[in-house]
Amino acid sequence: MFGLTRARTAAPLVAAAAAASALTAAPPAVAAPQPIVGGTTTTTTDYPFVMQITDASGNQFCGGTLVAADKVVTAAHCMAGESTGGVRVVGGRTYLDGTNGTVSKVSKIWINPDYTDAANGDDVAVLTLSTSMPYTPAAYVSSSQTDVYAAGTTARILGWGTTSENGSSSNQLRTATVPVVADSSCKSSYGSDFVQTDMVCAGYTSGGVDTCQGDSGGPLLIGGVLAGITSWGEGCAEAGYPGVYTRLATFSDLVTAQVHS
Repeated sequence: MFGLTRARTAAPLVAAAAAASALTAAPPAVAAPQPIVGGTTTTTTDYPFVMQITDASGNQFCGGTLVAADKVVTAAHCMAGESTGGVRVVGGRTYLDGTNGTVSKVSKIWINPDYTDAANGDDVAVLTLSTSMPYTPAAYVSSSQTDVYAAGTTARILGWGTTSENGSSSNQLRTATVPVVADSSCKSSYGSDFVQTDMVCAGYTSGGVDTCQGDSGGPLLIGGVLAGITSWGEGCAEAGYPGVYTRLATFSDLVTAQVHS
């Protein structure tokens, strides 16, 4: 089973899913995932569209966002190598060890056909659920809403990932706010690994607040819309290395076609 969050580790940024596997009992994968560092606890009542993505045994390894009753947007690196029979989506469950909410099997996994690795971009996937979720879906950024990524804009991150680099995952859903980072600054941090058309960075120069292992695939909300997906990064909450998220406006038309298929 692949990692839980973004490929955010000092190890090679291979399949951001690998590091995540360390957060679960699943077999090792490739790069490092992420939970929320420096945030606060919250509930799925406040954020009903936030989904747990688990293996068939119920072990959470990534997050996702409900965008229609039977469609969930997540990261491609979370789904690479997965099969529909091995994945479940859980909605309405604030705690990882809870038994409430709705559990659905997955009938289809769509991975961006251009995806090869989180650090190369194109990190988006759409799951079609066998059981519709009775929760309010998130609004999805349109291809024309590029202004949401203006530097300094406040963004919200959510997940069950670890609360410190290589730490333990959070049993309760957590959230935090981070500012969108200028593309030029993100380029300075990550060099050629930062693909401006496909990625957006968010975080503080001093670090301290970030997504981490296990948060991969979860939402980056800006202005009340799903504008990004937790993808990868160097470590968790490290100064000078903001979190890297899929720039969803770039893939809006592609994803919308899947959501309405």
